[in-house]
Amino acid sequence: METKPYTWTFTPVGGTVRVKITSGADIARLGELDRKMWTVLSCPTRNLEFDQKTLELLDADHDGNIRVDEVIAAAQWLTGILKDPDMLLTRGTEIPFSAFNQENPDGAKLLASARQILSNLKLEKDSIALEDTADNVKIFADTKFNGDGIITPASADSEELAALVTTIGETIGKAMDRSGKDGVTAEHIEVFYTELADYAAWQDAGTEAVFPFGDKTADALAAVEALKDKVADYFMRCKLIGFDAEAAKAVDVSVEKIGAIEGNLALASSAIGEEPLAKPSAGAVLPLDAVNPAWKAAVETMRGLVLEADKNTLTETEWAEIVGKFAPYTAWMEAKKGVRVEGLGIEKVRELLKTDQKAALLALVDADKALEEEALSIEAVDKLLRLYHSFYDFLNNYVVLADFYDPQRKAMFQAGRLYIDQRSTDLCVRVDGPSPEISSLSGMYILYCACKSDKLGRTMNIAAVLTAGDVDGLRPGKNAVFYDRDGNDWSAVVTSIVENPLSLRQAFWAPYKKAGRWISEKIGKSAEAKANKGESTLGSITEGATTAPAAGAQAATKAAPFDVGKIAGITIAVAAVAGVLTAIVATLKSLTWWQWIILIIGLMLIISLPSVFIAWRKLRRRDLGPVLNANGWAINAKSLVSVKFGKGLTQLAEFPKLTAVDPAARRKAFWRKFCCWFFGILIVAGAALYFTDNLKCIGLPFHKEKPAEEVVAEEAPADGTGPAAEAAQQEPSEPSAQE
Repeated sequence: METKPYTWTFTPVGGTVRVKITSGADIARLGELDRKMWTVLSCPTRNLEFDQKTLELLDADHDGNIRVDEVIAAAQWLTGILKDPDMLLTRGTEIPFSAFNQENPDGAKLLASARQILSNLKLEKDSIALEDTADNVKIFADTKFNGDGIITPASADSEELAALVTTIGETIGKAMDRSGKDGVTAEHIEVFYTELADYAAWQDAGTEAVFPFGDKTADALAAVEALKDKVADYFMRCKLIGFDAEAAKAVDVSVEKIGAIEGNLALASSAIGEEPLAKPSAGAVLPLDAVNPAWKAAVETMRGLVLEADKNTLTETEWAEIVGKFAPYTAWMEAKKGVRVEGLGIEKVRELLKTDQKAALLALVDADKALEEEALSIEAVDKLLRLYHSFYDFLNNYVVLADFYDPQRKAMFQAGRLYIDQRSTDLCVRVDGPSPEISSLSGMYILYCACKSDKLGRTMNIAAVLTAGDVDGLRPGKNAVFYDRDGNDWSAVVTSIVENPLSLRQAFWAPYKKAGRWISEKIGKSAEAKANKGESTLGSITEGATTAPAAGAQAATKAAPFDVGKIAGITIAVAAVAGVLTAIVATLKSLTWWQWIILIIGLMLIISLPSVFIAWRKLRRRDLGPVLNANGWAINAKSLVSVKFGKGLTQLAEFPKLTAVDPAARRKAFWRKFCCWFFGILIVAGAALYFTDNLKCIGLPFHKEKPAEEVVAEEAPADGTGPAAEAAQQEPSEPSAQE
């Protein structure tokens, strides 16, 4: 049997028809709503004025975007747990136990978890509140196990195990338990005992053969390594002398370098140390009692550790034998393992391996993991309470976008309020940066601002949309102040502007303002050019006063040849232009004053109407969608911002009407008002005369024709003379044969 489709309620919002969420049943049946009817298909989890944890809970796949499937899943889960889904419309923060739907497995499980939370908090009541689940640490503070697979010293049954947990944390690493305390995991325990075994095995491999100098082997190796390069250098110098006696001077101690050292030689040990270890000779024997003073201490240390007390010389072969004795020790050190537990000492390591508490620790971890499902249910209670409080608001910003068009509420993408140029705007969206190529499609005037808060130590970018007022004072670099939804103030600087019309009045006067700016720029450039030319001329005169011009310089410049055709063409063009101008002036001189007014009005309409028409089309199609798209949203429907609605988003400064104290200011205001009324009356009168005297052709009774006799009588002079009187006295002539 086919089920009847669900009946949705629709409402016009923002220039399009949208679904209206009015009940819990609407939320429960969101999965049946055609996706083409959703206002939003995806929204980001950042740059929004919404509880961040709630957004992360809705983002099930944690990809940074909340899509329709995730919203539907949350709606079905939420409405299945509550007996009455209409409770979601209350935006409450506390759910009574009687509201849980125990017939739903998730509902029964969450009810048990809610009771467990209150038990952990030592609270006795029959409801669970958002404040009860907000602090996870507080919930698990006094619990031995909490299902996260991390054990703390408090999880141990004995002081010995508790101390061992602490030791593992200090040597291998720590993990934060749900209770907020440091603990260890099964992996930490496994690594710890592996390190113990490896370190003990490595120590067992260190036999007497590995230590040629007993307990002093490490110190002896360090002493030999300190001299190794210098001794090799000495024996090479000796070999060069044996190869060629003349090389002795080149490889011996440099007297010149030592002589060049100034001051106290005791402070020049580094320079002296660059010289040979001892005076080289063809015999290639290192005299240990006659070495370079800078290396004497190192040689004596080495002698005391690896040589006999009466040993005063050293051959290259003897030195090689000494170095070779350290080979087993070096190989043993390179194979070293269990470094992380080395600090415990070999005795402590052997003791821990002997007692072997590994199994007991892993048993504690297993006991903790056994409560994982219960602990996750406790976190699910927090999810339930957060969605119970905020999910309806989220739907009004996602499915319908109703909060944006509600003057009493703010949409979750509205970041705050920007104050700039005697106005404020509430349509400010946090963005990653300017995106004019996308935002220009919205048809709205957008200020991209870089905001900085020294108090919070943070920065952000916003796109502030202006929907009313003038834009003459706005420019990149202008400073402003931004207040976020929490009331924090930010310093804001305009970085770029997307220009679009704000009103028809602004569009009407825009061509004249543009022309005025163009003229002002031209005048400024012309004045600057003349000033520069004047300065250049003055400089030339000043320089020319000292040197006379070269003789015959003017004669070298040849005059341009006289072009008769070019002069004739210019003359004809000037004459034609003069004729046209004369005709225009003659026509304009014949116009009456009211025709002049009509002409001026017509010219203004011709200039301004195209700009007004373009602005009217843009204002009708002003859409928020592209602005949100630039911020990572996937908008699925128009979100128009009408002129009337836009006036509520941008508030202009309203000053009271004050009477000027200055008499000159009062007179100026009087004459301004008088001129406005005077020219207004002239325009109306001119229009009236035009319609009464020039529109007779359409048959309107604006003007009554007088009989010819009356016209002739009016035109005749009082003394009976004149053309009119002569025409009246003339007898009519005989009709012609043709007539």
